[in-house]
Amino acid sequence: MRAAVYDTFQGPVTIQNVSDPTPKPNGVVVKVTATGLCRSDWHGWMGHDSDIRLPHVPGHELAGTIEAIGKEVLNFKVGDRVTVPFVCGCGSCGQCISGNHQVCDHQSQPGFTHWGSFAEYVALDYADTNLVKIPDEISDITAATLGCRFITSFRAIVAQGKVTGGQYVAVHGCGGVGLSAIMIAHALGAQVIAVDIRDDTLALAKKLGAMATVNASNNKDVVAQIKSISHGGVHVSVDALGSAVTCFNSISNLRKRGKHIQVGLMTGDHQHPKVPMDQVLANELEIIGSHGMQAFQYPPMLEMIKAGKLQPEKLIERTITLQEATVALPNMNNFENKGVVVINAFV
Repeated sequence: MRAAVYDTFQGPVTIQNVSDPTPKPNGVVVKVTATGLCRSDWHGWMGHDSDIRLPHVPGHELAGTIEAIGKEVLNFKVGDRVTVPFVCGCGSCGQCISGNHQVCDHQSQPGFTHWGSFAEYVALDYADTNLVKIPDEISDITAATLGCRFITSFRAIVAQGKVTGGQYVAVHGCGGVGLSAIMIAHALGAQVIAVDIRDDTLALAKKLGAMATVNASNNKDVVAQIKSISHGGVHVSVDALGSAVTCFNSISNLRKRGKHIQVGLMTGDHQHPKVPMDQVLANELEIIGSHGMQAFQYPPMLEMIKAGKLQPEKLIERTITLQEATVALPNMNNFENKGVVVINAFV
């Protein structure tokens, strides 16, 4: 099969012909029809993920059709259109038994723990636990946007943040995760404040539901501005980028008993950021991590998409070929895209 491969971290990404994957007894092989280009893939290429073994094929947001199936798989068949959350659970550890597959003790992640979906085919383990059938109403390209950024934002806003109508919500960083969070919070009736450093991105955030925007590149006091807009601070704040500054601001702009949700990956020098712990204590703030979403929790989200309450296709800026992805992946840190990029041509 054709796949995008890198042999060294931060090195060239090239198209290579590699062996086709085969399914484990509990797994499947999916013929990839669309796969998202995510900042997490860039983190992997940079060498920020200790699970990756070289040479490596990235890619973890995907949609496709089951091509081959293991003998132990019961709930899926060849030809099914499927997607998958980027964190795949084993189904049998303590976390999975409790329903928390997103923090499985033995999790696998396509594009990280094993070769991913920047290829014609990808192998996925524990299929009955992790696969999600794609409804007829949802296209493969739209489904490919769900598996990391959208589901992570959905769980962060709905399950972790417990956002309700009328609340103020701040979203720091308007990449794919942030824009998804804005759309979802708006759909729940929240008043969303979007924070970014680019006016064109903030304009898109407003189209997706933000009631106000703050450009952090020309605002001397982002926290004060957000507190002014929200009349004393937001109820829920999301760091959708993952930096020391956005994390600090996200906690600092909360009102009393507010919730900070950390979604953006904290890597390199940002792994142990400065935290306003005095405010956390005095104001009884909550600091909550959010890491993906379980496959069995997809149905409410899919129903909202089918009903038109959520429109993830609006996040898609453009589609590209697998060849074009070899250039786009290393350039992701330039933040040239204001929406989601999806690979949908593999030959």
